[in-house]
Amino acid sequence: MKRLFELIAPHKGTVLIASLCSLVVSIINGAFAWFVKTIVDDIFVMGDKMVLFYVAIGVVAAFAVRGLFVFFQNYLMFSVGAKVVRDIRNGLYRRIVYLPMGYFGTDSRGSILSKAISDAGILQELLAFRIKDFFVCTGTVVILTGVAMSRRFDLTILALGVLPFAYFIVGKIGKRLKKVSRWAQMKLAHITDSLTEGITGIKIIKSFCVEELESEKFSQKTDGYFTHFMKSVKMIQLTSLLMEVVAGIGVAAIIYYGGQLIAEGEMTAGDFFSFMAAILMIFTPAKRLAAVSNGLQQARAYVERIDEVLMSETEKQGERTLAEFKKAITYDSVRFRYPTRDDYALDGISVDIKKGDVVAIVGRSGSGKTTFVDLLSRFYNPDDGRILIDGKDIREFTNHALRSLIGIVSQDVILFNDTVRANIAFGKPGATDEEIRSAAMTAFANEFILDFPDGYDAMIGEEGANLSGGQRQRLSIARAIIKDPEILVLDEATSSLDTQSELMVQKAMDSLMDHGSSGDTNKRKTIIVIAHRLSTIKRANKIIVLDRGRLIESGSHDELVGSGGMYSHLYSLQHGGQIDVSSL
Repeated sequence: MKRLFELIAPHKGTVLIASLCSLVVSIINGAFAWFVKTIVDDIFVMGDKMVLFYVAIGVVAAFAVRGLFVFFQNYLMFSVGAKVVRDIRNGLYRRIVYLPMGYFGTDSRGSILSKAISDAGILQELLAFRIKDFFVCTGTVVILTGVAMSRRFDLTILALGVLPFAYFIVGKIGKRLKKVSRWAQMKLAHITDSLTEGITGIKIIKSFCVEELESEKFSQKTDGYFTHFMKSVKMIQLTSLLMEVVAGIGVAAIIYYGGQLIAEGEMTAGDFFSFMAAILMIFTPAKRLAAVSNGLQQARAYVERIDEVLMSETEKQGERTLAEFKKAITYDSVRFRYPTRDDYALDGISVDIKKGDVVAIVGRSGSGKTTFVDLLSRFYNPDDGRILIDGKDIREFTNHALRSLIGIVSQDVILFNDTVRANIAFGKPGATDEEIRSAAMTAFANEFILDFPDGYDAMIGEEGANLSGGQRQRLSIARAIIKDPEILVLDEATSSLDTQSELMVQKAMDSLMDHGSSGDTNKRKTIIVIAHRLSTIKRANKIIVLDRGRLIESGSHDELVGSGGMYSHLYSLQHGGQIDVSSL
C-alpha cells in the first residue's frame, strides 16, 4: 500500500478536501438514522404535526446538501485518479525513451503498451472509486456505529461482532485476487502483442492465406485472458456473498433479540427502528469496504506491473561534453554479445576511422555490420574493449553529446504519424521552412512532396503508410541532412524497392555522401556506409570486411582486390553493380 500512497501523495491537498466532503456525507447519513426515533416516537406515536413539518423540510435540505457534497467529493476523487494516471503515463514514456536498447529485447511491445494503457486505465478507475468509497464508507460506518451504540450497546455488539472475522477472510481473498489480477493483465499483454503484430504484418498474413490460423491463435490468447478474468470475478463475488451472509446474520440477531426487548418494555419502538436503520445503513458501506479492500489489492497488482518499467535502470552515460569530432574513431579489441545469444556479434574488432574518411562495411547478413554502428551510438555497450573518439572512451560522454554528432539513415525507416514537415524537422527541432525545403531538395524528396495536396503539411500516416518505400527512405535521408551531423551512418540496402525507387534513393544517398565528403578535410563528414553497391564501395577510403563478427580484412578497394583475399573473391563475383554478400 505504501507505493499507492506515494502515487497519491502529490495530490494530498485535493484528497484532504474530498475526505472532508466525505465526512459531511457520512454525518448526514448518520443523522438520517438518528432522527428515525423522532419520526417514530413523536410523529407516528404522538401525532405531532409540527415536528412532521420540520422533519419534512429537514429531509429535503439534508438530501440537497448531501448531493452537493457528493458531487464535489466525486469530482475531486476522479480528478485525483486522472492526475495520478496522467503522471504515471508521463513517467512511463519518459522512462521508456531513456531505457537501454537491451530492455526492449526482454519486455515486449505489447506488454509495455498494456502497462501504459490498460493497467494505468484500470488503476485510474480503481483509485477514483475505491478511495472515494474508503472515505465515505469508513466515515459512515463509524458515525452509524456511534448512533447504534447510543441506542443500544449490547445490540450493536451482537449485530457487528462478526464483521472482524469477515474482514479477515476478505483480506485472505484479496491477496489471492492480487495474484490472479496480475496474471490476467499478463494475458492481456499477450493479446496486445498479437494484435499489434497482426496489424503490422497484415500483408504477410493475407499473402500466406493464414487468416483462419492466426485468428485461432488470437482466440486462444483471449480465452486465456477470459479464464483468469473470471477467476478474479469469482473472488470478488465470493467476497460479496460472504458480506451478504454476515449482514443477514446481523439483521436476524437484531430482529430476534430486539423484538424481545420491545415485548418486555425495555426498548421503545422509536429506539428500535432508529437502531435498526443505523445497522441496515452500516451493512451497505461495510460491504463496499470489502470491495475497497479487493480493489486496492488489484491496484497493487497493476502498480507492480507498471513499476517494472518505472523502476528499470535507464541508460548509463558519462559526464563529458563533446563539442566536435577532431581526429579519429577507434575500435579497440571490441567484443559484444547480445543477451539472448551465446555467440559474439562482434569478436575482437580493432580498427581506426579517421575524421573525413568514407568507410564501407561489407559482409553477409549476421556478420555484425549493424552491431558495429549501433555500438558507436551507444545503443549497446561493448562487453570487452573500448570505442574511442579522439582518444576518449565514448562511455565518458553524455549520450546527448555523443549522439548529437551522429546522423543515421537506416534501411528500416522509422517515421512518425505527423506531417512531412515535422518528420524532416525531427532531425533539427525548430528548423526553418527554408532549411526543411533545402534538406528535401538535397534528398530528392521535394518533387514528390509538392505533389501532395497539402505539400509539406501532408500527413504521412502511421509509420509512413501513405508513402512508398522509396519516399520513406528519402524523407529519412532529408532528416539526416537537416541534422548536419559530423558522423553519418548509412545503410545503403535498397533490395526491397522497385528499380525507379532504388535509383532515386541511390541518388539521394550519393547526394548525401557528396554533401559531406567535399571541401576542407577538417570540415568533411565522416561517413560509415553499410554498403552493397560497388560504386559506393569503390569510393570509400577504407573498406572493412566482416564475417561472423570478426574483422577479416580492411583497406582500400585497390589494396583488397590486389591482396587476393575474401574481398577480392567477392569482387570477382559481383554482378549488376552489386556485391554478392551471399558468397562470403
